[in-house]
Amino acid sequence: MLKKVLIANRGEIAVRVIRTCREMGIATVAVYSELDRDAMHVRLADEAYALGGQTAAESYLNTEAILDVIERSGADAVHPGYGFFSENTDFARAITSRGVTFIGPPPEAIEVMGDKISSRLAAEAAGVEGVPGRSQTLVDAQEIIDFGNEFGWPVAIKAAYGGGGRGMKVVKSADQAAELFESAQREALSYFGRDECYVERYLTWPRHIEMQVLADTHGNVLWLGERDCSAQRRHQKLIEESPAPNFPDAVRQAMGEAAVKVSRACGYVNAGTVEFLFQDGEFFFLEMNTRLQVEHPVTELVTGLDLVEWQLRIAAGEELTMTQDSIERKGHAIEVRINAEDPTAGRFTPSPGTLTRFSTPDGPGVRLDAGYAAGDTVSQYYDNLIGKLIAWGPDRDRARRRLLRAISETVIEGVATTLPADIAILEHPDFVAGEHSTKWVEERLDLSSITATGSTGVAEEAGMVRRDVTAEVNGRRLNVSLWLPEGSGTVVAVGGTKPSRRGGGNHVKGSGSGDVSVPMQGTIVKVAVEVGQSVEAGETIVILEAMKMENSVLAEKAGTIKEIRVAAGDSVSNGDVVAVIA
Repeated sequence: MLKKVLIANRGEIAVRVIRTCREMGIATVAVYSELDRDAMHVRLADEAYALGGQTAAESYLNTEAILDVIERSGADAVHPGYGFFSENTDFARAITSRGVTFIGPPPEAIEVMGDKISSRLAAEAAGVEGVPGRSQTLVDAQEIIDFGNEFGWPVAIKAAYGGGGRGMKVVKSADQAAELFESAQREALSYFGRDECYVERYLTWPRHIEMQVLADTHGNVLWLGERDCSAQRRHQKLIEESPAPNFPDAVRQAMGEAAVKVSRACGYVNAGTVEFLFQDGEFFFLEMNTRLQVEHPVTELVTGLDLVEWQLRIAAGEELTMTQDSIERKGHAIEVRINAEDPTAGRFTPSPGTLTRFSTPDGPGVRLDAGYAAGDTVSQYYDNLIGKLIAWGPDRDRARRRLLRAISETVIEGVATTLPADIAILEHPDFVAGEHSTKWVEERLDLSSITATGSTGVAEEAGMVRRDVTAEVNGRRLNVSLWLPEGSGTVVAVGGTKPSRRGGGNHVKGSGSGDVSVPMQGTIVKVAVEVGQSVEAGETIVILEAMKMENSVLAEKAGTIKEIRVAAGDSVSNGDVVAVIA
C-alpha cells in the first residue's frame, strides 16, 4: 500500500483525496500557491509546501516546483486530481521516471486518450464510432471554414489536450471562425498548458452520457454505470445524475461494452471516463477523460464504491475484487456544482471573492464535497468551483426533491453562486421529464427572472449597488434584493430581477456610459479596438479572463474610441475603466 501521497491540485478535489487517504491511513502532502496559503486543502493535509506564484502557470502548473516538493517530502505517489496536470503525459512521465507512483493511467494511455484526436483514432480502431470530425490539429481558421462548409454549421472547436468544455467554442458561421479559434487556443493554453485544437460536427440536440470505468494492472476492466451530464452552459456541466433518465437498458449495456473496448484499446489502468453523445437512439464516442471526473460522487452513491480508494488500491498494484456481474446500482443520485458565478438573467459571470458565510446542508442522503469554508477566498486565478452538492434517493424524483431541500438549506454569502440556476433547472418540467439536452439550458430555459443571492456586487446601472437582505413583511420572513444608489439608503427596486435575454452567453456589459468599465476582477487577454475607431453599441471592446473563462466587455453606446487604458496581460479590478467612448 502507498505510504505518502502528494496531491498536485487544490480546491475540493484535493480535499476529497485527502479525506480518503486519511481513512486508509495514508499520509498526505499538499502544495499551494501564494494565494492558497491558508486554503482548506492546506489545512487538512498532514504536510504542506509552498510552490510560489499566484497564477496556475506560476504554481500548480510548475513541474519543477512540484518535483522539488516530492523530493523534499518523500512522497511515494502523486494524485493529480482533475484539471491542471491530470491529463499531461510529460508530467506523468516526470513522476514515474523518479520511481514515484502516478495515481492514474500509464503515460502511454494518457498520450493516446489525453490527445482528443488520437483518442478518436483509437476508438475507431476498437470499433466504436465517434462524432464526425477532423483527426488533425487545426493550423488556421480556414480549415474550420472548410469543415463547416462540408458538414454544415455550427461546428465545434475543441482543445486537443483537455476536456470538461474548457477551450471549446461553437462556431455558427464562417465569419466567426478566426475569432473563436483564437479564443479557444487562449483558453486551452491557460487551462491545459497547450493550445492545439481540432474541429468536429456539432450535434443539434444531443444528450451527454458518460460511462465510468475501472481498470487494474491484472487485465480487469469494468464499467460501473453511466452519468447524464446534459444540463450545461458554455459547455460546462451544471448538474449530473446517475442513472441517466429515459435511457434504454440495451443502450446502457452497449455503451458500457463500448467503454470497455475503448479502455482496452489504449491499455488503460485506474479510474477513467469514456464520454458519448446520445441522440435519436444512437451514441457516438466523444472523448476519454483519463482521470477522475468532477461528477464521480453520483457514481459512488449508486454503486457504494469509493472511487478514490480504488484509484489508490489500483495504483498500489491491487486487483479489483468485483466482477462486472457483481456490480449493483441502487437508487438515483443527482449532483449540482456550486460555482462562484452570478447567474442573474442567465449570464453566469465570474464572481470571485471571500465567502463571508457558508452554512451547509445536512440530513439523510445528502453529501457535500467542498473545497472552501466561511472566510476562504475564491480567487480569480483558478477554477470557480466552490463545491458539489449531491443527493441520493430510492428513485429519481425522491433524489431531485431531496436535492432541492438541501439547496434550500445552503447559505453562501460574499460571492454569487449558480444555486439559483440549479433550482430553476431541477424544478423545470423538461428536466423532471428527462427531456433536456446539452443545449437546453442556453436555448430553451428562460433564466431572465433569475437573481443571484449572496453577492454584494455592483449593479448594471451606473452608481447602483445591490444589497441582499432579509426582511419581515406582515410577520413573514422574506429574502429580497434591493437596488440602491451608491452611498444612499433609498430603495429603488425590490426583487433584483431585471429583464435580459435568455441563455448563458459570456458577454458582460460595461458601465452604461462612455466610460467602459469591467464588472469583475480579471486579466485582459485582448483589446479588440483601437483609438479613433468607431464602434456600435454591443460591440466588443476588450476580452477579460476571470476564473478560466473569457468574457467580452461590450460598448453600451455608439461612438468613437477616445482612450484605451489597458493592454493584453493587464490585471484589472471590478469597476476599472478600460476604455472611453466619445
